[in-house]
Amino acid sequence: MHDFLQVSILTQQSVKLFAIALGAFLLAMAVTPLYTYIAYKYRFWKKPRTTSTTGEELTVFSKLHAAKHTRNIPTMAGVIFVLVIVVITLFFNLDRSQTWLPLAALAGGALVGLIDDIINIKGDGTGVSGLRSGLKFALISAVAIVVAWYFFAKLGYTAVHVPFFGDLELGWLIMPLAAFAIVATGNALNLTDGLDGLAGGLAAQAYVFFGIIAMLQGNYGIAAFCFTIVGTLLSYVWFNIYPARFFMGDVGSFALGMGLAVVALLTDTLLLLPVIGLLFVVEVGSSLVQIISKKFFGRKLLLSAPLHHHLEATGWPETKVTMRFWVIGAVVGFIGLMMALAGGAI
Repeated sequence: MHDFLQVSILTQQSVKLFAIALGAFLLAMAVTPLYTYIAYKYRFWKKPRTTSTTGEELTVFSKLHAAKHTRNIPTMAGVIFVLVIVVITLFFNLDRSQTWLPLAALAGGALVGLIDDIINIKGDGTGVSGLRSGLKFALISAVAIVVAWYFFAKLGYTAVHVPFFGDLELGWLIMPLAAFAIVATGNALNLTDGLDGLAGGLAAQAYVFFGIIAMLQGNYGIAAFCFTIVGTLLSYVWFNIYPARFFMGDVGSFALGMGLAVVALLTDTLLLLPVIGLLFVVEVGSSLVQIISKKFFGRKLLLSAPLHHHLEATGWPETKVTMRFWVIGAVVGFIGLMMALAGGAI
């Protein structure tokens, strides 16, 4: 009888989760034409970068995307899925212990990204054409610190689960770890958003696997939040696959990355985040290695950074890079899920 009730509850919750995902998808699809009309009317054109973070001209990058830069493509489309996620969570899935925090991280990251996108749209296309990197990092860090404090002080989390070993008690040190994870994941997803369909597809996969983990844990609010995001991202990717009709912008990438880190924290699977999000780690790592190599050794290890641009520069078509990254994202997602099942996180 007990097993029957558990199966019945799981079935009911599964139906609710998929209904929320479907609703998010349909609402995002309905809102997209309105955004598209406004974006093209008011010229939300993304200004391409012309210089790297170390100051030199981006000759390889500019050559790779010369054709793309000849047509005007709107940015800031992340406002579509951010607004849909906020609306659905507020009306159908608001829970203090499970959805307040990821929603706050998503909204905070989106706000910083929105400011950056607006400056980019109004810029002249020289340099980075957005918030200065130092200020952007400070704002993202401020959001992360507030979220990390709430995670520790209000929700009472003090330990991190180590797969196959158990919980590691950290006390207040959980706060800097959480803040670092949120900032790092936000920046990682932002860096990954460089090819049509790439970041949206990888983020959707990551949220699917964390949603499954949350569902198996009985954290149905977190699972519903994840599947809400998946539904909206399926709508976004529909329009963002090559050739993209628009880009998510920083408003979307920072929101998705910071929300993902908080989901990993709340499901006590933070150490599985680098597994499920392995390509985000690789993208950040490739950029970091490139910067270090140029600063200390005076030469580039990659033709262009991050890794997806290097693969383009070696001759891979943009669509080939995206599709193979999607395949890798699915494989490492399954590995992360199996580690969660076998390692005691569920």
